[in-house]
Amino acid sequence: MNTAGHSEATARRGLELTPFRGLRYDPARVGSLAAVTSPPYDVVVRPDGLHHLQSNDPHNIVRLILPQATTPAARNEQAATTLRRWLAEGVLAADPEPGLYVYEQRDGAGMLQRGIIGALRVSDPADQVVLPHEDVMPHVVADRAALMRATSANLEPLLLTYRGNGTAADTTAVVERTAEQEPLLSTTTEDGYSHRLWSITDPADLARIQSDLARHQALIADGHHRWATYRRLRAENPSPSPWDYGLVLLVDTARYPLRVRAIHRLLHGLPVADALAALDGRFRVRRLGSPLPEALEVLADAACAGNAFLLAGDGAFHLVDRPDPDLLTRTIPADRPAAWRTLDATVLHATLLAHVWHIPEDDPTRIAYIHDTAATVRKAERDGGTAVLMHPVREEVVRDLARQGVTMPRKSTSFGPKPASGLVLRALEL
Repeated sequence: MNTAGHSEATARRGLELTPFRGLRYDPARVGSLAAVTSPPYDVVVRPDGLHHLQSNDPHNIVRLILPQATTPAARNEQAATTLRRWLAEGVLAADPEPGLYVYEQRDGAGMLQRGIIGALRVSDPADQVVLPHEDVMPHVVADRAALMRATSANLEPLLLTYRGNGTAADTTAVVERTAEQEPLLSTTTEDGYSHRLWSITDPADLARIQSDLARHQALIADGHHRWATYRRLRAENPSPSPWDYGLVLLVDTARYPLRVRAIHRLLHGLPVADALAALDGRFRVRRLGSPLPEALEVLADAACAGNAFLLAGDGAFHLVDRPDPDLLTRTIPADRPAAWRTLDATVLHATLLAHVWHIPEDDPTRIAYIHDTAATVRKAERDGGTAVLMHPVREEVVRDLARQGVTMPRKSTSFGPKPASGLVLRALEL
């Protein structure tokens, strides 16, 4: 089966993508569109990145997706108040008619990604329509649910992939034809990515897209916590309800393959020396006298042979590999597929975190999940903790496990490029 799709014959129903009236910034009311965008909420590196984005423009989207106050309730109320004020002031305005949105990202190295943003009907895992591949942390789902309840909005799209048919009649054909027209907006963010957005409102094009997507299922590439939040909020609100749908970006990876990167761990309160001492006799440990780029190459080579990690935080890099097979047998559940049991993330969570270092994976005071490699190392060195750098898992492994209904350990992958937050929002009351 393909990355995220097979026919309706093997699924109860396919993807149901619905037009909506997008909320978008009025360029005349903000400094620039680039200045009000942000990476997704879980990619912003606190507090450095958050403060930087807040200072970019008083209307930066982080003031909605990551509001700052002393209590969770105060943060959510602040976001709701800010959203209402921006709507009243015309900073954000709804498009005149419902549509689906074509979204394009480019970088300076020739990467081009296009997809379609819409309101997707929320489904359960048993429906085999939207396939998760990672577990979620309950406290994060609760946090996102409280924010969405307070704002009554989907503030940023999650990223889903499916596999198109490569024919002139499929969704990607409409996407590419639309991308030849004048966009609604165009901006370049400080990371060098250019972003363009178009609206599709023609009834024939909308029907064509909906008919095509009804034959597919999707893989969650990024946004497992937001999808779990959509499911929770749908369950809380009797159908029919606006909560039956959630904001997504769908990318046809047969046409636009995604990149897969690792998500690293920062262990608070565990100095590197202590982390290494606990590994004695359980893993092979080698100190590397090389800078980060070369150390990552060594990690990549070691990962080809088996489980491998880089530890950092004391000014050096330490390659950790060749785990004791008996240790793995004792600590890793045997009732999962071999592809799951041998994942680096599985060994990290089941063996290192739970058994060797005794760090709860859900405790934000003990562990942080960070996408940026250099930032993880810097924060470990500054705070006296341990950075655990991961090698990315291959996309075909993710796909195969998702097909089997097996979820990977949380924060196992980082698919990208991720959609910028702030280009189009969905208010449930419109």
